[in-house]
Amino acid sequence: MLKIFLAEDEYVVREGIKNNVDWSGHGYEFVGEASDGELAFPMIQRLKPDIVITDIKMPFMDGLELSRLIKKEFPWMEIIILSGYAEFEYAKEAISIGVAHYLTKPISGDDLLKEIDGLAVKIEEKKQERGLREKYMREMAEMSTEERRKLFTHMVTGDISLTELLEMADGLEMDITADRYNVMLIQMVSSHHTKTEYSGSVIEVYEKLIEMVDKIGALIFDRNLEGKAIILRAESDEDLKKKQDELSDQIKDTLSAYEHIRYYVGIGEPVSRLTELPESYKKAAYAYAHRYFTDESEFRTYKDGLKPAVDDQDEFSISSVNPKEIDRSRVLEFLRKGQRGETEYFLAEFAENIGENALRSNMFRQYLIMDIYFAVASFLEEIGSDRSKIEAYDFASGDLKDINALREYIKNTIDKALEIRDGSVSNRYVSVIDEVKRYIDENYADEDLSLNKLASHVNFSPNHLSMIFSAQTGVNFIKYLTDYRMNKAKELLKCTALRSVDISLEVGYKDPHYFSYLFKKTQGMTPTRYRSGKDEETGTEGEQE
Repeated sequence: MLKIFLAEDEYVVREGIKNNVDWSGHGYEFVGEASDGELAFPMIQRLKPDIVITDIKMPFMDGLELSRLIKKEFPWMEIIILSGYAEFEYAKEAISIGVAHYLTKPISGDDLLKEIDGLAVKIEEKKQERGLREKYMREMAEMSTEERRKLFTHMVTGDISLTELLEMADGLEMDITADRYNVMLIQMVSSHHTKTEYSGSVIEVYEKLIEMVDKIGALIFDRNLEGKAIILRAESDEDLKKKQDELSDQIKDTLSAYEHIRYYVGIGEPVSRLTELPESYKKAAYAYAHRYFTDESEFRTYKDGLKPAVDDQDEFSISSVNPKEIDRSRVLEFLRKGQRGETEYFLAEFAENIGENALRSNMFRQYLIMDIYFAVASFLEEIGSDRSKIEAYDFASGDLKDINALREYIKNTIDKALEIRDGSVSNRYVSVIDEVKRYIDENYADEDLSLNKLASHVNFSPNHLSMIFSAQTGVNFIKYLTDYRMNKAKELLKCTALRSVDISLEVGYKDPHYFSYLFKKTQGMTPTRYRSGKDEETGTEGEQE
């Protein structure tokens, strides 16, 4: 039932409109009245009517000023102005504000109802459009997350041009421009053993983090199992530091209530150009890699990992090496959880913790290479693979004095192990994804088909299935299902005489309005226009079939 509010200074007119019209009998609710605009506006803010009827001439605040305030705060509200003045200038100003109707007094209750009935149709259409748009945005949320991930990857790798970056961000309705930038990488892990508690509390904190980031105008990106990435933006170094400190304090304060959650934050260094963001990211990733070497929650900057230079005259002493820093379990943890793009940062942190002085010893280098080789070999056996897939270091011909060559060998060995790990996991999931695709093929007409239902069918958690589906197919589940249904709809539009309302049901959409909305959003034209064979660029909104 639509809500009606009246602002009219003449008591007799106000009482006549309120009492001489059967509002409820015509499907409306008369929610309030006021004698002038100043009294009316706070009531309108509280009651949020659908239609406001207002006199143009009132004391304290007239109808035009009231209309301006309403349209500024509630652009969706419809306004009818009643006036004893038929002057064109009044009507012209009312139209410029966005008033729906400018009616001259006196007006009968029946005539007023006719105008309101016409507005009611318009309001319902707008509500339906908003509902369709909101439903679309909810369903596309996963797709947007995936596209944002891709944008972040491009921003921190510098593999596309600035123009392409800005166009991609514009497509996601994101403003990525600023005078200064810095990168923060954050991961949270629950120490509780139950999966329910992990997903509940960690997700809850991540949701709070999103709110914190939005408030300071920063950007946040999901990185799947690698946590979140935050790009801080500001007009100056001082403002950037202020935002960084403010966000850091808020994160600490929030997580103080979640003692079972361990968090780790790696922070880069400020840059002044979007094209320099990869440098900030590299330094943040270097600081972030330290999480493999600690069990404590920590905020760590790039500079925190830098140790003072060692005098060339210093000699290696075995007593100067902390055995915890060369613990094989650190390497094994990285092999189990790390990503190939992180290897260089992990090894840089590994070397920093050991100390360059230790690496000057041929004996220690030999020990280190052997230890890492056996850690990798052990890991490969753990995942059911063969250690022969990695090469042992050739001590007979290798030069132990060439530190760069040794680092390259270690990096290649670890990267190879990660490649084998990912390939092994990928192969195990092929049959799962094949089953998911088969299930979609057989059930795409079911409107209730969802990621949760599919996850239950293949005995996976929804989050896990979402991650491997994207990895295996290159698209997320929602996009895959939507594209599949749209392609089926296009076949039916071209090859059958079925109406759009019937095709909508055939491809899994009970609401034909939403089907038409989604078809136009994804295909660039309405189903009617597609069936007629008209070019996309010349397509306009067609009639609902």
